[in-house]
Amino acid sequence: MRNIKLIIEYDGTNYFGWQKQPHQKTIQEAIEYSIKKITKEDVGIFGSGRTDRGVHARGQVANFFTEAKIPGEKFKDAINSVLPSDIVISHSEEVDCSFHSRYSAQGKEYRYVIYNRRIPSPLLRNYAYHVPQKLHFDLMQKASADFIGTHDFTAFMASGSSVKDTTRTIYSIHLNKNHEIIELKINGNGFLYNMVRIIAGTLVDIGIGKIDSSYISEILLSKDRKNAGHTAPPHGLYLEKVFY
Repeated sequence: MRNIKLIIEYDGTNYFGWQKQPHQKTIQEAIEYSIKKITKEDVGIFGSGRTDRGVHARGQVANFFTEAKIPGEKFKDAINSVLPSDIVISHSEEVDCSFHSRYSAQGKEYRYVIYNRRIPSPLLRNYAYHVPQKLHFDLMQKASADFIGTHDFTAFMASGSSVKDTTRTIYSIHLNKNHEIIELKINGNGFLYNMVRIIAGTLVDIGIGKIDSSYISEILLSKDRKNAGHTAPPHGLYLEKVFY
């Protein structure tokens, strides 16, 4: 058996997230179906992690095992020829059989996009979180630095997760503003369920004055989800890179 690694870009607007589920249109199912059309095999692909309904990706990573003789680097062209236009394999290669897209991962980078203008944009409605209130960018930027380092992120985890270890390390976090667009980039060794969206929502709440910019450390220490801000919507979130 050969192990093929894929790097995947997708627009998550029309999908119920990454993970295959009954009677729903998902990214995983679309790719598995396309691989079957090429290889005539029933393959299961392993993703680096789930993305929720409406979340996008520029650098999702997956792998699958196959007996097909197609050269590793040619799989991307073959699969792309039958994939829907809102999913693209940007890279493919054959890797060692020990590689697993999820368990071999050392970290991830996410991007969250905020559109800060009173009037919404129909062009960005599926790709950025529209916040009509004026955001104080300097307060958001100041507060964001307090996330860097190793912390227990229980306060920034949505309910429904079964993980036992809620400690994660954030290596870097950057907020950039270009006219009405604010982008959050966050790089860490792992992320809890909805962690990036809750961080983004908390920074928005700081920007509108709902939460004091000096409270991030206290929220982290409290380990209480009720003390953090709201969960920002999924359509502003992008999985940018997975690190191995």
